[in-house]
Amino acid sequence: MKMNNQVVNTEDRKVTEKDLKRVYKRWLFTSQLGWNYERMQGLGYTYTMMPLLRKFYKKPEELKEMVKVHMQFFNTHPHVAPIVLGADIAIEENKGIEGKEAVLGIKTGLMGPLAGIGDTLNGVIAKSVFGGIAGSLALGLKSGGALMLPLVGIFLYTSYNFFAWWLRWVFLKLGYKEGVKLVSNLSGKLKYITEAANVLGVTVIGAMIPLTVRIGTKYSYKIGEKVTNVQTDFIDKLMPALIPALMVGLIYWLLGKKKMSSTKAILVVIVIGVIFGGLFPILG
Repeated sequence: MKMNNQVVNTEDRKVTEKDLKRVYKRWLFTSQLGWNYERMQGLGYTYTMMPLLRKFYKKPEELKEMVKVHMQFFNTHPHVAPIVLGADIAIEENKGIEGKEAVLGIKTGLMGPLAGIGDTLNGVIAKSVFGGIAGSLALGLKSGGALMLPLVGIFLYTSYNFFAWWLRWVFLKLGYKEGVKLVSNLSGKLKYITEAANVLGVTVIGAMIPLTVRIGTKYSYKIGEKVTNVQTDFIDKLMPALIPALMVGLIYWLLGKKKMSSTKAILVVIVIGVIFGGLFPILG
């Protein structure tokens, strides 16, 4: 295959351990930089992948297209995200621009489940255990204990964080290794895997709607002595998260419009809140 008057083959995209280390360091130190409510870790993910994107795509239009792909919304626990990065690298190394849909599907499908695993194991269990031990040892000093006790606690908690950093490197290599297997052994079924990942991603996002979007109607009316609340007596029995689903559907529809941005969509939500939550207290 010729590209920019030069012969280019898959060997030109060959990933080395040095490349993986660059990705690891970038994610370790910059994954949360540029975090925002529109794309969350999208900017950090793109910056992490940039050295390899420049290696994979010599055509400017292909590079721009893949940068746009990676700039899309992405958010998961930072410690387990290298699994996604590794699989992404393996697919792009082997498939190039043709693997775009597979990359999107894997990112969308895995970020939710991995976030649940990472938040539980690291954010809740590990930090509670090691933080609790460190805190208990520090309180021992207040009760007249030896100075060594809080130092041991600090050492344990710090050691766990270094272990978590090392685990990121293990996850990156694991994701890359399994991604290579995915491409080499299941390349004919990659389309179906991508579709399954997309379905998983949509399912996860859909399940998040009633958990994160809290909105309902406060409207009620009285017939005789009976007061009927529209939300509890009708909507909740029909579909408890109907109004949140309709609100998300409205925002999704708005974002599909050509001149609509996420900032404008947020302003629309604020206007709806002021009108129907304040001036006419129907929603709440």
